[in-house]
This record gives sequence, structure tokens and C-alpha cells, in this order.
Amino acid sequence: MNPFKGRQYSGEVILLAVRWYLRYPLAYEHVAEMLAERGLEMDASCIWRWVQAYAPEINKRCRPHLRPVNKSYRIDETYIRIKGKDRYLYRAVDSTGQTIDFLLTARRDAAAAKRFLLNAMAASDSALPRVMNVDKNPAYPAAVEELKAEGTLPRRVRLRQSKYLNNIIEQDHRTVKKRVWLAKGYGSFQSAWRTLQGIEAVNMIRKGRVRWLAKGDAVGQALFITELFGIAA
Repeated sequence: MNPFKGRQYSGEVILLAVRWYLRYPLAYEHVAEMLAERGLEMDASCIWRWVQAYAPEINKRCRPHLRPVNKSYRIDETYIRIKGKDRYLYRAVDSTGQTIDFLLTARRDAAAAKRFLLNAMAASDSALPRVMNVDKNPAYPAAVEELKAEGTLPRRVRLRQSKYLNNIIEQDHRTVKKRVWLAKGYGSFQSAWRTLQGIEAVNMIRKGRVRWLAKGDAVGQALFITELFGIAA
């Protein structure tokens, strides 16, 4: 099935616009201007609709191509402004900075932390953690204890609460925070989540988590995204 059926522009043009927005610190207006330089006139709201439609698809389609991460997790959450309220983007990276997983939640509590940890373990490609490094948020010990009591998380997994050890992920938050700042907040939880899925997925690709695709290969990364949608180079 053609994922671009019924669209005014070709899949190549749509993915170019979506990839630019997700990869670089650009506003929708900036992307519209860059396309206009190439003779493609469209409104910024059109690009927003494309991002809403295809950002989650990039995340979904790239997952089977990701290489495993290591067993040292760095876990943290950052604030995302949605309709004037703080929401929470949970994120995990391994000790080399490779993104393991991410999750947007309405609350910052043990239930949200538990849900995220389950997602992260599922996304790690069978690399169950040896150690989880977190900050002083009391939700993490409660969530880990529940998972161990249920048998989902092995008892041998260590939980370390150390802000210093989480410098890697705190620095990694910056990529997302730049995009959030340009967005000036999001209008709904759903639109924020759809957008953030694309930002995080493209960031994983950029950082070299895709098998057989080098971290610095910008051309190869762009081709990889088009190939995910069945568009030949």
C-alpha cells in the first residue's frame, strides 16, 4: 500500500520536508521557505500535517533495523510544555549515548516510571540491563521494586541513584529541547507525542544505532529513511 496515496506532493518531497524538520532545529516556517527556494510552494501547516502523519511511521519502521544497546542504562525525564502544562518525556540511553527508548507521559510517578522501564527493556533488543543509573526521583526505586517482585526484572539488576552518572543523558536531552523550544509548546498531548517520536527516531538514526549505517553518513541516513517507505534511491 502506498503511504503517500492521495497526497498532492510525491513521497520524496514529503519525506524531505519531514526529515528536515525532525533532524535540524527548524521551525515549520523555515522548512516551507527552504522548499520554496526549490520551487515548491506550500504552507507551514501542510508540513505540520505531514510530520503528524509520518513522524510516528519513521519511528515504527526503523525499529527492526536497530542494533542492540549495552547493558548500562542511563535513565532520566525532561519537561515538555503542552497546552500550558508540564508533561514528562522519559528517555534512556546506554553508556555510549545510544538511545534505548523514550516515552511521553502526563505524570511523573512510579506508574509512569514502571511503564517506561518496561518499554525500554523491550526496545533494548534483549539486552536486559546490568545496571540502571537514575537521579534522586523516588519513583524509580518504587518502579524497580515492583518489576523485581513481579519477576519481570532480575533481582541481580542494580539501581544506582547518582546525578553525576547521568550527565550523558542530561546532555542528550538538548537535541529534543532545541526542537521543543522552536515549537513554543505543543497544542495537544497527541500532537506532541507524534512529533517527538519522529525527532527521537531520527536522532537514533543520526547517532548510528541503525545496523550497517555509520554515525557520520548523512547521505546514507537520508537514503535509509526514504527506503523505509519503499522509495528507491
